Amino acid sequence: MTRNVLSVVVLVSGNGSNLQTLIDQQADLGIRISAVVSNRDDAYGLVRAREAGIPTITLNHQQYADREVYDAALIQQMDQHNPELVVLAGFMRILTPTFTRHYHGRMLNIHPSLLPKYKGLHTHRRALEAGDTEHGVTVHFVTEELDGGSPVIQARVPITDTDTEDTLQQRVHAQEYRIYPQAVAWFAEGRLKLINNQAFLDDAALPVTGYDYPVEETAELS
Repeated sequence: MTRNVLSVVVLVSGNGSNLQTLIDQQADLGIRISAVVSNRDDAYGLVRAREAGIPTITLNHQQYADREVYDAALIQQMDQHNPELVVLAGFMRILTPTFTRHYHGRMLNIHPSLLPKYKGLHTHRRALEAGDTEHGVTVHFVTEELDGGSPVIQARVPITDTDTEDTLQQRVHAQEYRIYPQAVAWFAEGRLKLINNQAFLDDAALPVTGYDYPVEETAELS
C-alpha cells in the first residue's frame, strides 16, 4: 500500500542544517517539503531549499508593525502551500498565540536541551555552568508556551570534563539530525498525535520527557 505524502512547510532563520537532513530524506520519511520560509533573506537555509527545487518565502519581520501583523502575514503565505505539518528548524522568532493556535497539533520544534531543562537560549553554556553530567536535545510540539509544548523525543549526550560550548554543541547537533527525521516520520505515518496537549505515539501517551532515543543506536527505528 502506498501511503500519502505529507505536505510540510519548514521555517528557518539561519544555516538550515536540520532542513538539509529533511530535504535529503523526504522520500524515506513520506513527506514533501512544499515551501521553506524565513524571516531573513540571507538565511543559508533558503539556498539549500532553492538548490533542491523547493519554493522559498522570505518575510522580513522588521518590515511589519508588530508580531501579530507579521504572524498573520506568515500564516497567509504558508497556507497557500497547504501544510499538514509545520517544522521549525532554527526559526529565531517567538511566535504569537494566534500563530501557534492556527497550527496547533501540527507544528514541531527542536530545542537543544533536555526539556523541561533550559528553555530559551544559551543552553550549552547553561548546562556546563550548572555542572550537569548530561545534555541533549528535544523535539516537541509547539504551543503558546515558549519551548513548553509536549516533548516527543529526546536524545542524551554525556558531558565530559573537557567539553566546551562548541564541542558540546557539535555532539548535540549530531543527535538532532537523527531524532528530528524520526519525529517527522512518526507524524507522517499517523503514529504521532497531540491530544489535549499531550503527545501520543501509537495511541499511548509519551512520558513527560518524550521517547528516550538510544544514543548509541545507529539503525533507524521502524
